[in-house]
Amino acid sequence: MNNLVCYHRFLHDDITRLWMFYYLLQVLFGFTSFAYADQPSELRPWLDSSQSWKRDTDGPIISLGKPGNFDDRHLFAPMVAYENGRYQLWYCGSTGVVANRVFGMGLATSPDGKQFHKHPMNPVYRLVDNKHSILTPTLLRNPDGSTHREQGLLRIWFSSTWFGGSNGLHTLHEATSDDGIGWSHPSPRQMKHVYAPTVLKIDGIYRMWYVDVEHEPWILRHADSHNGQDWQVTTDPVLVIDQKWEQGRLFYLTVMRIDGVYILWYGSYWSERPSTTAIGFAASLDGLKWYKHSDNPVLRPDPTRSWESHYVTSQSVIRLPDNSFRIWYASRKKPPFVNKYFAINTAVWNPTFTNFHAEDRNPDRCTF
Repeated sequence: MNNLVCYHRFLHDDITRLWMFYYLLQVLFGFTSFAYADQPSELRPWLDSSQSWKRDTDGPIISLGKPGNFDDRHLFAPMVAYENGRYQLWYCGSTGVVANRVFGMGLATSPDGKQFHKHPMNPVYRLVDNKHSILTPTLLRNPDGSTHREQGLLRIWFSSTWFGGSNGLHTLHEATSDDGIGWSHPSPRQMKHVYAPTVLKIDGIYRMWYVDVEHEPWILRHADSHNGQDWQVTTDPVLVIDQKWEQGRLFYLTVMRIDGVYILWYGSYWSERPSTTAIGFAASLDGLKWYKHSDNPVLRPDPTRSWESHYVTSQSVIRLPDNSFRIWYASRKKPPFVNKYFAINTAVWNPTFTNFHAEDRNPDRCTF
């Protein structure tokens, strides 16, 4: 009996040592798995290659509005569509101090995705109570990230909250538009505690990934629906903090599916530098079990560009006809953070491994 007790103690000590060793590796090197070799081979091209995002503009593509405009103090959360050779970029903008900000949705258009002009009737969408904000809107998209219209209409989901209220509740709503300028009344609440959703329609099913903000730390979840209104939430979170660079929260995700592989960009506070955020990348075969890139974060603040020296998140990503990817993201300059976000920027990435199927190459495709 004493030998058996000793054996169990020895086994327990070995397991404890193993987990302590694993934790030490995680702290020192950001390891999140005993072996990246466990990654499915289909994901290797995405996870083994570096993401060299090139900033190809000399300044912000969208800046704060003039004093008195709806976006003269804060702007973030770009949502981009490419249709008929034209880019439309919607974004959230607000005036006022941080505690009392109320975001409406503005629109800007561009022929090349880099030089944008704001719509003269901005904001093109705001809530009538002038208390609740429109936050982190997302378009319904095809699996490859191209815009998906239903009966000729754009369909968006967005989070909403009253920053001046007492409970901080974030709720999910939807709206539709034929031209991106005139929008329907928002739907009743579909879900609670939802922020920064992204929605794909795959084989007739709506799949949504979103930030669950009910508790700290924020985590990323998945839900699906037969109509885009009644959602069934997957029990387990799909992404949590488990890499060295991640700190505090996960937020702002973008998902698409390329050649059967789900790819995801997401944000977190960057532990390497105080008061900064950065963007990480992960890949999956089913959209539920994700494998993170070992070189995360793949897009980081640039201290040499004062308008994006600290925050780079709340992104929108589109795959272009030449198989490159273009990202639009919001940024902050150095503290004090008078502006929750200060500017919207862009960058491009040209993967060297891509061999996409022909049917996956056209982000101008819309389904009616």
